[in-house]
Amino acid sequence: RFQIQRGKTDPTGYKSLGDCFRTIFQREGLLGFYKGIFPPILAETPKRAVKFFTFEQYKKLLGYASLPPGLAFAVAGLGSGLTEAVVVNPFEVVKVTLQTNRNAFTEQPSSFIQARQIIKTDGLGFQGLNKGLTATLGRHGVFNMVYFGFYFNVKNILPVNKDPNLEFLRKFGIGLVSGTIASIINIPFDVAKSRIQGPQPVPGEIKYRTCFKTMATVYKEEG
Repeated sequence: RFQIQRGKTDPTGYKSLGDCFRTIFQREGLLGFYKGIFPPILAETPKRAVKFFTFEQYKKLLGYASLPPGLAFAVAGLGSGLTEAVVVNPFEVVKVTLQTNRNAFTEQPSSFIQARQIIKTDGLGFQGLNKGLTATLGRHGVFNMVYFGFYFNVKNILPVNKDPNLEFLRKFGIGLVSGTIASIINIPFDVAKSRIQGPQPVPGEIKYRTCFKTMATVYKEEG
């Protein structure tokens, strides 16, 4: 919800995270927080399978290129993220459409009906079920590049601990830092994706059309 807000001038905007939670609960009920939950659940298994399978395949291919290990991990992560994005983008379009519907949870269409409506109205292309693909490619590509590159490089630098509890904390800490840094770097792509896939400011008029143009518009208007 925060990502689709259009600055302080947005009449439907939220003042803070707390205000967002209160408003959703008051207007849409507890289930309002779970809008669009079904598409991510459906996408989760193929998404994870594609991410880790393609990462290993790209890593093997890059082994023939004699790249430094650190760079190879990052490039393999980029490739796995781009592949993952192609699989997950249609689910993201349906999810964002459902989440931006401010009616009560029981009043909004199901995921399948929403997907069918998008296909019927706008088709399967870049204005329909694959809208915002470039931004999704950026989001997943950048995240996986930073995440895998940082995780495996730091994991190889920090010595393995013989104590299983400390070894768990070592891996958990590296994963936590990797995910945090990757999220901070890729969030502009995520905002652009939400703006493109979400409702446009003026009905019938497309303001947020492409990834980098959307980023430039958001930066110019909102900082």
